[in-house]
Amino acid sequence: MTAHQPNPTGAGAYTKAIAEARAFIDKQGAAWSGIGAESVARMRLQNKFRTGLDIARYTAAIMRADMAAYDADPKNYTQSLGCWHGFIGQQKMISIKKHFGTTKGKYLYLSGWMVAALRSEFGPLPDQSMHEKTSVPALIGELYTFLRQADARELGGLYRDLDAAREKGDAAKEVEIVAAIDNHQTHVVPIIADIDAGFGNAEATYLLAKKMIEAGACALQIENQVSDEKQCGHQDGKVTVPHEVFLAKVRACRYAFMELGVEDGIIVTRTDSLGAGLTQQIAYSNAPGDLGDQYNAYLDCEEVTADDLNSSDVVIKRDGKLLRPKRLASNLYQFKSGTGEDRCVLDCITSLQNGADLLWIETEKPHIGQIGGMVSRIREVIPNAKLVYNNSPSFNWTLNFRQQVYDAWAQEGRDVSAYDRATLMSQAYDSSELAVEADTRIRTFQADSAREAGIFHHLITLPTYHTAALSTDNLAKRYFGDDGMLGYVLNVQREEIRQSIACVKHQNMAGSDIGDDHKEYFAGAAALKAGGKDNTMNQFSDVA
Repeated sequence: MTAHQPNPTGAGAYTKAIAEARAFIDKQGAAWSGIGAESVARMRLQNKFRTGLDIARYTAAIMRADMAAYDADPKNYTQSLGCWHGFIGQQKMISIKKHFGTTKGKYLYLSGWMVAALRSEFGPLPDQSMHEKTSVPALIGELYTFLRQADARELGGLYRDLDAAREKGDAAKEVEIVAAIDNHQTHVVPIIADIDAGFGNAEATYLLAKKMIEAGACALQIENQVSDEKQCGHQDGKVTVPHEVFLAKVRACRYAFMELGVEDGIIVTRTDSLGAGLTQQIAYSNAPGDLGDQYNAYLDCEEVTADDLNSSDVVIKRDGKLLRPKRLASNLYQFKSGTGEDRCVLDCITSLQNGADLLWIETEKPHIGQIGGMVSRIREVIPNAKLVYNNSPSFNWTLNFRQQVYDAWAQEGRDVSAYDRATLMSQAYDSSELAVEADTRIRTFQADSAREAGIFHHLITLPTYHTAALSTDNLAKRYFGDDGMLGYVLNVQREEIRQSIACVKHQNMAGSDIGDDHKEYFAGAAALKAGGKDNTMNQFSDVA
């Protein structure tokens, strides 16, 4: 076993771990006679990963394999949900294993927006990179702490089942459980982590990237906005930086991965150019047609002569002409209207040509045609280009897709007189043919866009922010209203029991049984354990 690999799994892993522990303990003599080899083996297997770097290396390899599988067949797209707390990420992965039997293709996303809104010592903040840098790696570490605890809890249950089978003398059951232990699939999955615009210059980006990787992140998502003017991708006022400024930060992330020995680390470069009409600075250009010159070509300029210039004017020369870029009172420069898509395509091609692995195009609506059109242009230069795409709660999915269906039907010549395009969100349309078609398109959006628009990874940035608000609102309305305690029992606890939600046994979920196991390892028969017959958790014994 090396420090760079998780503890082994597969046939014979449990027996091998016991034998290795026993051999070492026996060498220590009588002084170690109180240490049980099987207990050591159990604890080791419950802690598959020793460090965050072990996690980063392990999950980077998973992502690389998934990317190759997607290149072979776009049906192999991957998904994630944004999680703002370790417990939320843990419950998500427990649920995935329960319902689907595997975590394959299922990741976690760490949203800078949610860190700002929920995890800052300043309190709730807008998505403008004002939260503490350290709060991002802290959340990565927290997420993996909870995922590793989910491993320990699940394996602990198997160990108890194994002991019970032995007590009954059920050899067949014992073999079955040992096989389950040997082939246990970890809850630890890749995290795509938002490093915003790098929180400063390239050195600041490098330092933060190292902390995030050390915490376990195998994939960093960085955007081409100005760090100190950063805005949420779905708000106005976004300001981009020239390519070379951004690429220095991309290289800083790569250096961080390489320094820490995570050679497979993933860099996701996000462009906000589609919605950004401003730039902080004019790009430096050495020669016509170079990257700086291409960036500057999109500036909104007016032709001037030397006599037209004011003392503070900045000018550029192109094709023998003197051009004055339009500069705002904020000292920012304006791009020509309608150039956003062209700038997005150039951003993406440039990023991939300079070390990025995946692309993120922040759009104003979830439209497969728009996304696919840009990806097609990118793939003319980079054939295997692929996207991470934000299935954002900032989009009104219902209205957007109903309008898309309306427009498609109108273009086909179908009668849409029964619908008012501006009010298609109305509940009155919910059972209409148009609404049903729109919901079908929403349901298949991820598979369709993976196939038609090069989207390898679909994520929802803020889902658990919204689910927490919705479920809390419903509970508060019922509990503080006429339902009283029934408001909790009927809609929370009873549903937990009916749906076999493991968290109904909250003491177990918080580690009570793991602690009992450790007490027995440490103190033997003298252990004072919490999980006896009088533990009220036993009222939920039929729930997993």
